[in-house]
Amino acid sequence: MPDQAVSPGLLPAAPAAAPRARHAFAAGLEHASFRAVFGLLGLVAALLLLAPTVVVLVTSLTSGYSLKFPPPGYSTRWYQALWTESPELVDALLLSLKLAAIATSASVVMGVAAALALARRPEPWARAVEAVFLSPLMLPTLAIGLSLLMLFNLAGTALSFWTLVLGHVTLVTPYVLRTTAASLVQMDASLLESASALGASPVYAFRTVTLPLVSRGIAAGAFIGFMNSFDNVAVSLFLSDARSQVLPIRMWHIIESNLDVRAAAVSGVLIAATLVLMVVMERVAGVSRHFR
Repeated sequence: MPDQAVSPGLLPAAPAAAPRARHAFAAGLEHASFRAVFGLLGLVAALLLLAPTVVVLVTSLTSGYSLKFPPPGYSTRWYQALWTESPELVDALLLSLKLAAIATSASVVMGVAAALALARRPEPWARAVEAVFLSPLMLPTLAIGLSLLMLFNLAGTALSFWTLVLGHVTLVTPYVLRTTAASLVQMDASLLESASALGASPVYAFRTVTLPLVSRGIAAGAFIGFMNSFDNVAVSLFLSDARSQVLPIRMWHIIESNLDVRAAAVSGVLIAATLVLMVVMERVAGVSRHFR
């Protein structure tokens, strides 16, 4: 008979297929819903981060005489005014570049030296000292600026460009230390042992082995620290004197007084320059790799 031709060993397979299908469907639905929810959250976060930048860029192209969004018309007149009618902004820009360059250079020397001394040490005191060096990353910049101002007052030191440099060195050094230490931890220690076994002095081994291997980490920290110093407001506000008005403070003053559209044009230039520098540094030094 036809019913007897069916093998008994195949009968249990049919009931077991349904639970497996339901499990696969539930797993696929869970995976899809997870991706959809977090994709939506990521999209909302990206919009919140990009919206102010887009507003500033559009406003900088206004043909009007005040900051207003949406603008009544579009023109590049305010970008032209930066170079022809804004010597005070150009001077503030040059001062900010000079300040950031000096602070970054000093921070590279101190941050690299601290990283070499602390990165590979397992002792608790090394971790405690490293935490002290990195503490400006966790403290509010307003608190740092106020504390440095009180320290200079107690020491009887008048505010000047160099007090501003010291304040910015405090902010920049932790970035250099963090990225350099990360590069040192990833470096193969046997390379230094081989160099020492071959008779290389510590200075020569650092110059020919360590420095080339950690140079990208140093460059990444220097870039991030430079940008942080360039657009810092809180510490600059506390530690600068009347002759040392950096670009962010100058922009704040012209916005506070008359909503000058040149501030939006300056922001547009800085945004474009920052994007270009970020792309270059990502290709040269792999900035994001050092903060994963």
